[in-house]
Amino acid sequence: MAELFEHSVETQQQVTLFADVLLPVPVPQYYTYRVPSNWNPYVTIGKRVIVQFGPKKILTGIVVNVHQSPPSTYEAKYIQDVLDQEPVLNTIQLKLFRWIAKYYLCAEGQVLQVALPSGLKLSSQSRIQLHPEFQQDTCPYPLDDREILLLQALEQEGSLDYSQAMESIGVKNLPKIIKSLLTKKAILLYEEVKEKYRPKKERRVRLSSDFTSHSSLEDQFDILQKKPKQTELLLKYLQHVQVLKDPEINLRGIQKSLLLSEGVSASSLKTLIKNKVMEEFEVVVSRLPDQDGLANPSKSITLTSPQTVARDEILSSFEKNKTVLFHGITGSGKTEIYIDLISQVLNSGLQVLYLLPEIALTTQIVRRLHKIFGNRMGVYHSRFSDNERVEVWRGILEGKFSFIVGVRSSIFLPFDNLGLIIVDEEHELSYKQFDPAPRYHARDVALVLARMHHARTLLGSATPSIESYYHAQKGKYALVHLDHRYRKVALPKYHLVNTTKERLKRRMTGMFTAELTRRLKHILAKGQQAIIFQNRRGYAPYLKCQVCAFTPQCPSCSVTLTYHLHYNQLRCHYCGYKQKMLDTCPSCESTDLELVGFGTEKIEEELRQVLPHARVQRMDLDTTRRKYSYQQIIDRFEQGEIDILIGTQMVSKGLDFGKVDLVGVLDIDRIMHFPDFRSHERAFQLITQVGGRAGRRTGDGLVLIQTSSPEHQLLRMISEHNYLQFYQHEITEREKFKYPPFTRLIRLTLKSSDQELGYRAAHELSNRLIQGLGKSRVLGPQEPLISKLRNLYQMELYIKLEKNTGQIEVIKKRLMQEITQLNEIPSYRSVRVIPDVDPF
Repeated sequence: MAELFEHSVETQQQVTLFADVLLPVPVPQYYTYRVPSNWNPYVTIGKRVIVQFGPKKILTGIVVNVHQSPPSTYEAKYIQDVLDQEPVLNTIQLKLFRWIAKYYLCAEGQVLQVALPSGLKLSSQSRIQLHPEFQQDTCPYPLDDREILLLQALEQEGSLDYSQAMESIGVKNLPKIIKSLLTKKAILLYEEVKEKYRPKKERRVRLSSDFTSHSSLEDQFDILQKKPKQTELLLKYLQHVQVLKDPEINLRGIQKSLLLSEGVSASSLKTLIKNKVMEEFEVVVSRLPDQDGLANPSKSITLTSPQTVARDEILSSFEKNKTVLFHGITGSGKTEIYIDLISQVLNSGLQVLYLLPEIALTTQIVRRLHKIFGNRMGVYHSRFSDNERVEVWRGILEGKFSFIVGVRSSIFLPFDNLGLIIVDEEHELSYKQFDPAPRYHARDVALVLARMHHARTLLGSATPSIESYYHAQKGKYALVHLDHRYRKVALPKYHLVNTTKERLKRRMTGMFTAELTRRLKHILAKGQQAIIFQNRRGYAPYLKCQVCAFTPQCPSCSVTLTYHLHYNQLRCHYCGYKQKMLDTCPSCESTDLELVGFGTEKIEEELRQVLPHARVQRMDLDTTRRKYSYQQIIDRFEQGEIDILIGTQMVSKGLDFGKVDLVGVLDIDRIMHFPDFRSHERAFQLITQVGGRAGRRTGDGLVLIQTSSPEHQLLRMISEHNYLQFYQHEITEREKFKYPPFTRLIRLTLKSSDQELGYRAAHELSNRLIQGLGKSRVLGPQEPLISKLRNLYQMELYIKLEKNTGQIEVIKKRLMQEITQLNEIPSYRSVRVIPDVDPF
């Protein structure tokens, strides 16, 4: 890119400029580089530059400031190249990065690393070339046969990467040979830097401009009378591209592959190109599908009376408050209201961001939105390739997309004129990033992003988070309710089945009660569908020896291994470790091994036995790893090709199926009694959401919950659809025990390969923090539920801060100073301390 700039600078008085560059490294500072004088007009804020970092590394950085002040502590290196003619990041994004880094206690470089698509970062590849001063004839060192082969290959090719070098000499132990040749000063290693993003190119063919008139074509057909294959090819081309009606369309031509797919001769095409009757050319095309053919912009959304009232309340609330919490029950038609609001904002010339918690949820909604918004809408999520994400990013910069639907990473896109952010299912934990840093919550960042754009934010949910509802009650957010289902369809009924009594009466078939089995058979007989919810994948959570109680554990994590029937393997769901299923106990050599518990895979197997004629499908992480797996399963379920869908929490998130009249929940007790202050909130949200899939058209929905605690007040509130009573109970508990939203939590996780060292470091840090913050604000240290993860032992501390204190920023700064000072102690340098603000 640099050569594009060099010619345009005229002789003039030059000033020496320096650029502060944000690099994707976990260091809390910018690095200053010198700008070559002939690039002064082109190095501007938001552009990518190539810089050297340290003695060897080549990195892609972002210019955040340009000035005339050289660094005082080191000599600035020169910027090596400028990659962009126009900025790829705007000042609002850079401001957001700074806020995220400050609030979530991480480096701006870590934010950049997550925010920028991989395709916009450079990749470097080590290459080998001959040393310019090397002469084989005068080399004083002996060379073996493999070294000579490599040198000959380098002489012929000029340079080779590692894989090419291995292939040229037919060996796998290349490092040894390279090290030897480097010592003998026969070769040099260098880094070849290249941009990861590659535009998609398409080969096309068209008639040469001399043959687009009626007379010239007739003459050409006369010439080709005795060449039937070339004649056939020309006729096929003219069928697709009607040149005589409009010569201009010939410029676009036709895909070469499409023409050849119709059975015409490739050699004939080659001959016609050689004779200059046709010409082959290349065009850059989008990887994103063209949706304008599906779009019907004139198609309007007709809102029901309750929806219209809710929409009008939202609009009037936006005049007084920039954030609105929209509490609409499941099946109330929140999406129709979203579409109406999006249309209004787009028509005013502003941009819209529509956040969704899961890729699974995007599949169904995106298809619906494309029919209305066509190519104005872009989709952004992790299942897209690096190149596809770059094209969405560039599409926003170029004004192609004014409306984006995406998951949490969409908040980093280069919007410059946002008018509305919709956070659907705002309560979802999927909006929280856990690893790596920044450990941000997309809902909270969306509120900040909207404020920076002077935009409005709409938080939507049937089961709002306790914090959001509290803010609405206190007037920080406006609150709008929608308490009726679409077309006044009835909410599903709940039925609790006592599994303890069912087992005593021997009325359980595997993990299914007689009532659930009977209901499933009834649903199938009616031609309806059912969803079975179990928030645990795999076949069985663990294997246990019935003689000595041995249970296989992951060697790298303090968790049991989960059995997966499909692979006949025991697997760790945290680090990916796997081993073959055991036939005998390695401790006592007994063959009496029993699988304990059940996951989605076991449910699928037993359902096929209980209901052999039912068409059963599982939807969990194991069955949706491929790019379009979600879409394929959802499409088959919508089209009635699946009778019973078994799934983890991904089946609970906003999906809309017209024929589902039964939802079965198998293991609610484990979710309710999980040791976490949010366990009841999570259980209420999960069951209400998955139950909301039932009866969305007929009003005959039933949610059957299998539980050993049918009298539990939480289940009663779920059954009565009583969110307000649930909220009042929870908020009282939170206030009593000083949990969010009345306090702010920061979790500090200490990780060490040495368990004793990590234990000592945690207590040292705890004592330091207690001295500075007070004992009431510091909880722990303690081992977390999973005390070892990927061969690192873990200890946790919690900092509990009052919300009304004006010293939160001061306390955060003190916290980071204490962490830095701990790591400066030689014995604790290897201990990693990871802060996580608002960890739940």
